[in-house]
Amino acid sequence: MSPSILLVPAPRKVADIFTTAQLERLRALGTLHIFDDAPPTQLQFEAIAPTLEILIGQLDMPQARLEQAPRLRAICNVEGNFLPNIDYACAAARGIRVLNISPVFAEPVAEVALGMAISLARGISRSDRYFRQGTEQYGLAANTEAYSLHRQSVGFIGFGDLGRAILPLLAPFHPQVKAFDPWLPSEFLEAQQCQAASLEEVLTSCRVIFVVAGVTSQNQGFLGRDAFLSMLPGASLVLVSRAGVVDFDAMLDVAESGHIRVATDVFPEEPLPATHRARQGDHLLLSPHQAGAMQSALANIGVLVTADAELIARGLPPALCKVAQPETVALFRSKPVAKS
Repeated sequence: MSPSILLVPAPRKVADIFTTAQLERLRALGTLHIFDDAPPTQLQFEAIAPTLEILIGQLDMPQARLEQAPRLRAICNVEGNFLPNIDYACAAARGIRVLNISPVFAEPVAEVALGMAISLARGISRSDRYFRQGTEQYGLAANTEAYSLHRQSVGFIGFGDLGRAILPLLAPFHPQVKAFDPWLPSEFLEAQQCQAASLEEVLTSCRVIFVVAGVTSQNQGFLGRDAFLSMLPGASLVLVSRAGVVDFDAMLDVAESGHIRVATDVFPEEPLPATHRARQGDHLLLSPHQAGAMQSALANIGVLVTADAELIARGLPPALCKVAQPETVALFRSKPVAKS
């Protein structure tokens, strides 16, 4: 029996992430089954399962389904998260690689994160609002609360792909960088030219803080009111990972008090309700989960998946997609994203 590849891209569309040439490369690996409009029914899955070697998409894969696919080698999520819809322990025991394409979003999100940090520090977006309201001030009077990123104390909470993409963008500013990530040893952080630090040290000593930690069962809402109040007066917090890692209302409270400035690309509920209080805050910079949603990033999904599928078909390990680690993957609690 020839191998099968099952492609279930929802919430994305095949045409958004794969070129015709990439689909032909996948077809060269075996029979390609595409379900672009709806996931396969259980009967359709069972018909494909005996020959299934690579699953591309977010299909639920509990133990029963994994056992129906004895030849399965890899599952690749093209939405961008490790979702709690796979029996990861069973997959690991079977030697099934579980992958996602989150690296394609690191660079575009990093670019937005840097822009947000500069805007918060220099008051760019707030000055624009004042100008439109007719309440602007000029020159030095407009900069009484501004500060520069140059030689600034910068902190990271979490230091995965996104933190590592932001760091080189900061290099021209020559900041002093501290990073907190309980999943990484200090030796790794120091090799990245970061000072390994405790969460408390990052919060209390850094004027610009990037929150780039993924949400897990261990850290949901772990940044609360006390954490935000411990930050330096006027410090900037840039949230571009997942809203679930913060107590969102507490963050808004402390920002509205004027103690900190906050920029966020993510929200507990998306779309954000029209009456949500976040829309009114003067110390807030809001972005509608657009940081990574670029056509160029989506196009790179096909690049990563096709190249890694070819490696896996040859019996080699993947080289471009993010690989789920058995020790931590089941802890992730990211919500599925909407189509972007």
